[in-house]
Amino acid sequence: MATRPKRKPTNFSVDQANAALPLVRAIVGDLVELARDVYERRRRLAVLLDGRRAGENDPYHEELVQIEHELAKDNRRLKGYADELRQLGVKPAGSTEGWVDFPAVIDGQDAFLCWRHGELEVLYWHPRNSNHRRRRPLAAGSVAGEDTAAGQREGES
Repeated sequence: MATRPKRKPTNFSVDQANAALPLVRAIVGDLVELARDVYERRRRLAVLLDGRRAGENDPYHEELVQIEHELAKDNRRLKGYADELRQLGVKPAGSTEGWVDFPAVIDGQDAFLCWRHGELEVLYWHPRNSNHRRRRPLAAGSVAGEDTAAGQREGES
C-alpha cells in the first residue's frame, strides 16, 4: 500500500515548527545573506547615482546597467527564497533580519509562532493581526509541544 505524502501543516504546533527549522534555517540563512548584500549594493548605487545624469554618454553607463541587471537577478533569487518558505507553509516576515512566522492557534486564537534567524528554536509567538515587534514568549500550556486538534496536519486523524 502506497503512503500518502504528508501535507504541510495549515497550523503548526511548536514541535512541528521546530522540526521544520533545519530546512527553514538553511533557506533563511541564504535569504538574509543575499538580502543584506542587495541592500548594501543598492545603497552604494544610490550614492553613485545621486546628482548624476545617467545616460549613454556617461562613461560608466554600461557598468551601471550591468549592476542594475545583477541586482534585478538577485531580487528574483530573493523572491525564490521567500516562495520556498511559503511552500513550506511559513511566512517570511523580514528578509534582512530573517524573521519567519509559522501559522498557529494559541489559546484558541489565530496566531503566529515567531522565529528569527540565529535563534536555536521557536520560543515566541504573536497574534496574527500584529507583527514580530509585539512577540511574546511561549507560555507552558498555551501551545504545548504536542500536536493539538488545532495544530494537527490536514488529513490526519
